[in-house]
Order: sequence, then C-alpha cells, then structure tokens
Amino acid sequence: MTATLFEGIGLLYTGDPAREEIEDAALVAQDGRVVWTGPAGQAPDADERVDVGGRAVIPGFVDSHAHLIFAGDRTAEFAARMSGEPYTAGGIRTTVAATRAAGDAELATHAGALVAEMLAQGTTTVEIKSGYGLTVEDERRSLEIATGLTDETTFLGAHVVPAGVSADDYVRTVTGEMLRACAPYAKWVDVFCERGAFDGDQTREILAAGIKAGLRARVHAGQLGPGPGVQIACELDAASADHCTHLTDADVAALAGSGTVATLLPGAEFSTRSPYPDARRLIDAGATVAIATDCNPGSSFTSSMPFCVALAVREMRMTPLEAIRAATYGGARALRRDDVGVLRPGSRADLVVLDAPSYVHLAYRPGVPLVSRVWRDGKRVL
Repeated sequence: MTATLFEGIGLLYTGDPAREEIEDAALVAQDGRVVWTGPAGQAPDADERVDVGGRAVIPGFVDSHAHLIFAGDRTAEFAARMSGEPYTAGGIRTTVAATRAAGDAELATHAGALVAEMLAQGTTTVEIKSGYGLTVEDERRSLEIATGLTDETTFLGAHVVPAGVSADDYVRTVTGEMLRACAPYAKWVDVFCERGAFDGDQTREILAAGIKAGLRARVHAGQLGPGPGVQIACELDAASADHCTHLTDADVAALAGSGTVATLLPGAEFSTRSPYPDARRLIDAGATVAIATDCNPGSSFTSSMPFCVALAVREMRMTPLEAIRAATYGGARALRRDDVGVLRPGSRADLVVLDAPSYVHLAYRPGVPLVSRVWRDGKRVL
C-alpha cells in the first residue's frame, strides 16, 4: 500500500483529453495505479518521493502494431530497396521459412530482446502478431510464445498465402483448424487486406470467423494501394485499420464516423521509400489516429516509438502534441484500452521520464536517447 509521489515534474503530459498537460506538476502512484495528478503545490503526502529534476513525464508508449515472433534476416532485401527496387511484400515468405525452421527458445529469446529494446525506449504496452508461421502448428506456437511477452496478442494467419497452397484452401485452413488452434492464445484477429494477399471477400470471411470465435478485429488496410480494407474495418467495428497510406475520401469519412482508429506506421514508409500517410487529412476530418512501429524484419525493422514520433512530425504533418497523443492515447484506443496511454487516477502507473523539459524534444532532437527512466505498473524497470 506504499504511495509514491513523483515530484519536480517540469511538464506532465497526461494523455487525458480532459487535461492533457500540467506544468510544474506532481503525480502519486499506489499499488501500480495512478491515484492523483495535479499542480506540485497541491500534491498530497506520500510514503516515498521521486524527484525527476524538472524533466518531462509522459505515459508509456503504446505500440499497437508489431510483428516480433520471427527468425532470420532480410538485410539484402533492404539494401536492394535502397538501390531502387520497389517493395512488394513478397519477402514475407523468406521470413516464414526461417521462422518455421527456428525452435521455440530461439523465437522467444529474439522476441524478448525486441521487447526489451522497446521498453528501453519508453514502450510499456505492445501488441504482438503471429503471421510468420502460416501452418497450424507454427501459428499456434508463435502466439503461445507471444503470450509470455504481452496480453495483446493477434492471430495473423492471414498474412499472405503460403507457397504451394491455393488461396481458397488456405482461407479454409485459417478459418477452420488454424483458428481453433490459435484462438486460445489470441485476443485479436487480423488480415492483410491487400493486393497479393487477401481480397475483400476473403478478409470479411476470416474476420467474421475470428469474431465468432471470440476474437476482436483489426485490419491491415491501404498500405500498397487503395482497397476495401478500411471500409471492412469500419463495417465490422474493428479496433483499428493499420497503415492507411492510400485512402479515398470515403475511407477518411468512414474512419471519422466510426470507432475504428487509423493506425499509421511511418517506419514502414521510411524503410520502403513509399509515400507517407496523410495524417493531417485524417486528423482534420475528425478521425482518431495512432502511431505504431510496425516492427518487423522486412518493411520496418525499428523498435523505437520516439523515432516514429519524429517521423510523424517531420513527414506526416502532425504537430508534436498530435504525435505524442497518437503514440500514447491513440495507441490505447487502437487496443480498446483506457488503462494505458494516459496518466490519470485509475490508470496503470506506466510512466516515462524524458531527459528533456518537454515531449517536443522527441521530434526536436530525433535519434537522441531521451528516455531516462521508466516505471511500469508502478515499478521501476529502467
């Protein structure tokens, strides 16, 4: 029942729309939860004190889109793209072969190292997808490994159609025995609705089967070109439509008029030299926007939410406030969570101390390791 007072906060970004910023602030945490925030002069007594020395404090980042269960390396593919070859998503099958060949311990160790990288950069909540197994057993074990790292696990058996299998046969597998094997280890179901992957009818069928099995929906949509993914996501009340690089006016209107979050993944555009999503268009229309890393070995091998925040400000026309909001509160909305991504009474005491007076420095000083201390559930982890 020990209460800890965090004092000396130069700027507290709470993530709470009711009161996003408090200058000269303090925060009290107890039993892993925030119990009070406000001006330092009004802070209640506490058992322990932590003085952050005038630094900024923000909620832990919420990375709502990551592919961490994999083996192998795709450096050659990246080098080829940097030499002018276009990104087509075909390299996913290269990772599938390496992942199938890897043992559980290797996959768990590698994914755990990536989660540790994320934590060192302020990410306290991360979603992890399957999708590099594409057999019943490899998808199942991928998700079982992921459950040891996060509560936010996503069944992405519908990543691409594996070689040597017809699309119709594979969809039947995904909606049948694969779903039955994976559902006990998953919270979400996802589909890569894109040319070269799964079309609109297949996406609806797979998502509907997942929802019937008790999973909630999210969709890869509009990465390589316009398509039906966003409309399907909104139609099925998916928590998020992810990528959203290529959107029609109807897509933007659907996102703005629904509870589906537009999750933008600027690391993918950076790594593939593709056009960035137009975040300004979405925000001005009233859509809820999140930022995530899309950490994966092919199209976005970054674990850094601060890097993605800087990209969002520089390349996607977001203000620093909009970017930090998208990386915390927006990510929580994309996971249908109200206990993370914010620092308000009742929320988890997941907080990050920046070695800077303001979150603006995340974009102002890109590439500089500004995360100095991290607490998760009220316990210091960095």
